[in-house]
Amino acid sequence: MKKLYRNMRLFTAVDNGRALAGAEQGKISELKNASMLVSNGVVERVGAEDEVMKGICGRDISFEKDFGGACVIPGFVDPHTHICFAKRREDEFGMRLAGLPYLEILARGGGILSSVNAVKETDEEELFRRSERTVLAALSKGTTTIEIKSGYGLDTEAELKMLRVIERISKETPLTVAPTFMGAHAVPPEYKSDPDKFVDEILIKEMLPKVKAQGIARFCDVFCEEGVFSVEQSRRLLKAAAAMGFKLKIHADEVNDLGGAGLAAELHTTSAEHLLAASEVHLKAMGEAGTIAVLLPATAYSLKKPYANGRNIVDWNVPVAIATDCNPGSCFCESMPFVFGLAVMKMNMTVDEALTASTLNAAYAIGLADKVGSLQPGKQADFLVLDGETPVALAYHAGSTSVMEVYKLGEKVA
Repeated sequence: MKKLYRNMRLFTAVDNGRALAGAEQGKISELKNASMLVSNGVVERVGAEDEVMKGICGRDISFEKDFGGACVIPGFVDPHTHICFAKRREDEFGMRLAGLPYLEILARGGGILSSVNAVKETDEEELFRRSERTVLAALSKGTTTIEIKSGYGLDTEAELKMLRVIERISKETPLTVAPTFMGAHAVPPEYKSDPDKFVDEILIKEMLPKVKAQGIARFCDVFCEEGVFSVEQSRRLLKAAAAMGFKLKIHADEVNDLGGAGLAAELHTTSAEHLLAASEVHLKAMGEAGTIAVLLPATAYSLKKPYANGRNIVDWNVPVAIATDCNPGSCFCESMPFVFGLAVMKMNMTVDEALTASTLNAAYAIGLADKVGSLQPGKQADFLVLDGETPVALAYHAGSTSVMEVYKLGEKVA
């Protein structure tokens, strides 16, 4: 049986087979008085009601809802999170506000190693329950598809545990989940004097084969930054991952212009993330390679850092997506509406560009654009009903969420 959703003002990017860049990123289809026919959780038809209902008998419709002219957009796709974690780092946030340098916080037991220790000390069931709470909070704010990275394990067993938890989130919550292996999130203390050994002996020879055999992770990511993994170390890891069939991501040039964005272009990674310090030359190379720039404005907000120049990156013909970077340390934010507002107000993107960035381009950034990211026939009926006449409400109504209802596979879930 089919479901009919009618009398809505529908806004969606239009998928033409690739992520949208440049002027195309700002082109949004607006359908007034639109209707959408959903069959088995998938959009069958969308458009004017008389066209949607051609050849359909009333008895074929099992459910019908009139949205009264409300604004409807695709469900948000959050393409970069570290939302699987065991413990918040609220005390560390307070230390940063008080002006304490990161190295001093690290010396006091904070930083990423604090999250690593918490994951290792937490059993799998409890890790799932804690992560599930944050994921469901994201769902309530309109996220219907989410990428989740491992990376708070840094040893093989802990990383595999995190990936099992991420798989459970996929199976036991309404969200569609893209799992990413990020064992290269930091160099463990025992390898600080020989990070090459960690890359070659642990990540490449030990972790990657076991993660591949586990069969959960679709992507491999690496933190390419000074003091973490060099461009050459990142290249070795990503090439090894690609040879095993993983799709590639890279945390690139967050603090320094190390050349991570250039490596992303060289390897044609699916996406490169952060990019606050990336050079114009390397960003334009990413655009030519089709690599998606995933920008994380809530992280800049949380760390009181300058924002990525979203306006320039769009104008340089680089496809842009936006994400929360939800994590317990540098950005405890699961709200895509907040990120949407920051993209418009602080990165000078237009509302239409931000809508594409948080839906269709975000779906391409995690390899799921064939299923989600736009409201078109053949894709999942994942959509949001907004309190407002247009998606402008997402930036206009600051400090709140304009998401009134959340639908996943045609079913109301929040």
